[in-house]
Amino acid sequence: MRILLRLLTTLRPYAWQMIALLACVLLVTATSLVTPGLIQFVIDDGLRENDPNALAQAGLIIVGVGLARAVFAFFRRYLGEWLVNRTGYDLRNRLYDKIQRLHFGFHDQTQTGQLMSRCTEDLSSLSRFTGQGAIDLLNFALLLAGILILLVRASLTLTLIGLGPLIVLTFVTVRLARTVEPIFLRIDQALGAVSAAVQEYATGVQVVRAFARERDEEARFEKSHRELYDARVKVVRTWGLYLPTMTVMVMASTALILWFGAQRVANGQMTLGEVVAFNAYLLLLAAPVQDLGFVVSSAGEAVAGGRRIFEILDIPEEITSRPAAPKLPALTGRVIFEDVSFSYRGERRALHHIGFEAQPNQVIALIGPTGSGKTSLINLLPRFYDPTAGRVLADGHDLKTVELKSLRSQIGLVLQTSLLFSATIRENIAYGRPDAGDGDILAAAQAACAHDFIRSFPEGYDTVVGERGVTLSGGQRQRIAIARALLMNPRILILDDATSSVDTRTEFLIQRALDTLMQGRTTFVIAQRLSTVKRADLILVLDQGRIVQRGRHAELVEQPGLYQEIYNLQLKDQEQFQRERLFLDDAPEPLPTDGKAPQPKAERPDLTNKPENQPLRPSAVK
Repeated sequence: MRILLRLLTTLRPYAWQMIALLACVLLVTATSLVTPGLIQFVIDDGLRENDPNALAQAGLIIVGVGLARAVFAFFRRYLGEWLVNRTGYDLRNRLYDKIQRLHFGFHDQTQTGQLMSRCTEDLSSLSRFTGQGAIDLLNFALLLAGILILLVRASLTLTLIGLGPLIVLTFVTVRLARTVEPIFLRIDQALGAVSAAVQEYATGVQVVRAFARERDEEARFEKSHRELYDARVKVVRTWGLYLPTMTVMVMASTALILWFGAQRVANGQMTLGEVVAFNAYLLLLAAPVQDLGFVVSSAGEAVAGGRRIFEILDIPEEITSRPAAPKLPALTGRVIFEDVSFSYRGERRALHHIGFEAQPNQVIALIGPTGSGKTSLINLLPRFYDPTAGRVLADGHDLKTVELKSLRSQIGLVLQTSLLFSATIRENIAYGRPDAGDGDILAAAQAACAHDFIRSFPEGYDTVVGERGVTLSGGQRQRIAIARALLMNPRILILDDATSSVDTRTEFLIQRALDTLMQGRTTFVIAQRLSTVKRADLILVLDQGRIVQRGRHAELVEQPGLYQEIYNLQLKDQEQFQRERLFLDDAPEPLPTDGKAPQPKAERPDLTNKPENQPLRPSAVK
C-alpha cells in the first residue's frame, strides 16, 4: 500500500483530470445501479398490473440509461488511458534524469539490461495500474458499496445470507495479492536478466563469434529466458487456481439468494420483482469480481515494478552541486591535489595520500602499471568521484564547493575507450558545443588529424556512424573523440591513454598537433608509452595508488626505480641504437690501405622531412 499510495502522489499535477475521471466512474456506477431497479419496476408494476405504458416507459428509460452509461464509460476509458501514458511519460523522464545524475559507482555495479528493463517493463506495469487497475478497483469498491446499501434497504436478512460467500471471497483476494507480488518481482528481475543478456551479446558479438561461443551464449540466454518463462507460468497457474474460486463464491451467493428469496416470496414477505432485482444486483458484482483477479494481479505487478523504480529514485545523489554553489570562474589551469585518498564504495583504497601541484600551461604525465590508480586520479578532476580524504583545488577553488556544470564545461576529456553516438560525425564532434560553427568543427578535426579520413567518406562530415561508432576504426574513433574535446577549448585537458588505439604514425601526427593546442591550458596525459610522456613538464609515476617517483624524463631515467625499469624495456635500446648510428655517421672515414681514394658514402634517405601524408616505402626504411 505504501508503494501504491506513493504512486498515486504522482497524479497531483493532474488534479482536474482526476476529478473528471472520478466523476465518470461515479456516473458509470450510478447508471449500473439503476438497471436492476427498473427490472423490479417492470415485473411488479408492468407485468403484474398488465400496464403496457409502464413497460414502454421502463424500456425507454433502460435505453436512455444505457446510452448515458456508454458515454460516461467512453470518457472514463479515455481519461484512464491518458493518465496511463502521462504518468508513464513523467516517471520515465524522472527515472532517466535520475540515472544521468547518479554517481559513477552506481553505473559500475549495475547492468545496462537491468536499467533498460526498469525504464520499459517496470514503468509500463506501474503506469498501467495507475490509469486502469486503480480505476477498476475504485469502480468495484463503489459498485459494492452501492449494491450493499440497496440490498440492506430491501432485506437485511437476505443481505447477510448473501454476504457469507463474499466475505470468503475477500480473504481469497487478499491471499492472491500476497501470493502474486513476489512472483511479479521475480518476473521483473528475470526480464532484466534477459535484457542484460541481449545487450551484452549485441555489444560483444565479434568476440563471441571469434571464439565460436555461440552455443554457450545461446545456453546462457536460454537459462535467463527459462527463469522468465517459469515465473510467468507460475503467475498464470496461481491466477488460474484462484479465479474459479472467486466465481464459485459469487455463484454460491446467488444460489443462497434465490433459495431463501423464493421462500420469502411464498410467505408474502417480498415481491417477485424484489427478489429478481436482489439477484440482479449480486450478478452485477459477478463481472467485477472476475476482473478482480486481473486487478489484483495488476496491483502485484505494479508493486513489484514500483519497488525497482523507487529503489533508483531513492538513491542519494553523491556527486551534486551544493545549494547556491557559485559558478566556477574562467580557470587559468592551476590544479592542486592536497593529501588526496580515494576508495571505491568502501573497498580497498585506490589512491593513497596523493599530493602535487600543476601550474597553468604545464603538461602533467601519469604513468604506471595497470591498476596503479592513474585513471582513478584523473576521474577526481571532473568530479566523477569525490575524494575519500583530502581536497582537489582548481585556481584555489575546492571542486566540491563550485557548481558542477561550470566545472565540467572547462574540462576536455578523451577517455581510454572512445564512445561515439549514432549520429553524424559533425554532431559527434560538436557534442560538447552544439552551437559550434562549421569552421570550428573543421579546425578541431584538422588539429586531431581526422579531417583527411572524414573527407574521404562520400558524405564527409554528414556521415552517420553506427552504434558506439562501430563503423569506424579504433584510431578514427579516437581522433574524432580528440576533436570533440578540443572543440570545447577547455582550460584543463585530460587525455586518458588517448593514443592507445592509434598506430605509431598517427600517434606522431596527433602529438605534433597537440603540442600546439596544449598551449594555454593545463594538460593531464595518461599513457603507457614513454614516447608520449617524455616531454612532459612533470611526470608522476604511480604504483599501487601511490606516487613513487616524480620529475622530468631526464631526471627519472637516471634514478633507480619503476620509471627506469619501464624506460629500459621501451626506449633504452632504441635510443642507444640511434646514438650509435649518429656516432658512426659522424666518425671520420678510415684511410684506404690500397692507395685508392675513399669512395663517397651513400646517403641514407632523410625520413624526418618526408611528407606526412606519404607512406614510408619498405625500401627506404631498409
